[in-house]
Amino acid sequence: MDEVQAVAAEAGATPARIAPAWRRAQGDDIAPIPGTKRVARVEENTAADHVVLTTQQIERLNKLTPAAGARHDEGNMAIIDR
Repeated sequence: MDEVQAVAAEAGATPARIAPAWRRAQGDDIAPIPGTKRVARVEENTAADHVVLTTQQIERLNKLTPAAGARHDEGNMAIIDR
C-alpha cells in the first residue's frame, strides 16, 4: 500500500484512482469497470480517467506483490455463493 500511496502522491491522485489508472495503462483494449453503489465512488472512479501514470510508475506498480488471501470469511462466502 505504501508504494500505491507514493505513486498517488506523485500523480496528484488518490490511491483509489491509481488502480483503475494502472489497469487502463495495460493496453488500449482494457476498460476497468469497478462496481459500486455510491455516487461518490462512481465519481472517483471516473476521475481515474484523468490520471496519467509515467512508465516508471507503471513499472513500480507492476512489481508489487499481488493481493492474496480470502476477501470474505467463510460465512459471508456462503451467502455470496448462493
